[in-house]
Amino acid sequence: MIQSKEDLRAYLKADKAMCDKASGLIVKWITRSDDLYVRAFMMTLRHYEYWLNKKKNILGKVPYLFWWWNYRRLRLKSGLCIPPNVVGQGFFPVHPGFIRMGEYVTIGKNCTMLPMVLIGKKAPGPARIVIGDNCYFSTGSLVIGDVTIGNNVTVGAGAVVTKDVPDNAVVTGVPAKVVKIKDVAK
Repeated sequence: MIQSKEDLRAYLKADKAMCDKASGLIVKWITRSDDLYVRAFMMTLRHYEYWLNKKKNILGKVPYLFWWWNYRRLRLKSGLCIPPNVVGQGFFPVHPGFIRMGEYVTIGKNCTMLPMVLIGKKAPGPARIVIGDNCYFSTGSLVIGDVTIGNNVTVGAGAVVTKDVPDNAVVTGVPAKVVKIKDVAK
């Protein structure tokens, strides 16, 4: 959670590093419009988180409202429904498109998501979804219910995760099953 200007700078730097790592040199020269939407959304989300968490005073209302308005506008334009204070440093939605999660979700550092990912509850009521660091979610994957996903997990395309997933696993299928445990010794 972003509490200070130093936290804000660290989050912005980590998000930019993930975007730069994913975008090749040719993409930077051509500057695709969807890449700009993702970068603008993540920058706006981080500034909105900072002003949301900061103690409110009269002078702080103006920047808060500015970033809140931009967050709402870019959320509608990009299709990225990511609430504030949910994703960790280095979160990277690869393309604009439907990515939806609730406020009861906690996502670790350096996670990547492709479009059409839904992270939500099975039914109304309390739920807690925790996703570790360095996870990758392919297109169309779903995470539903009280679930804990470990670090370095890859969720395959179209997988429906309804149970806990251990560290370093690759899961696919409906419902998702562990297909492989990655060898992290390499």
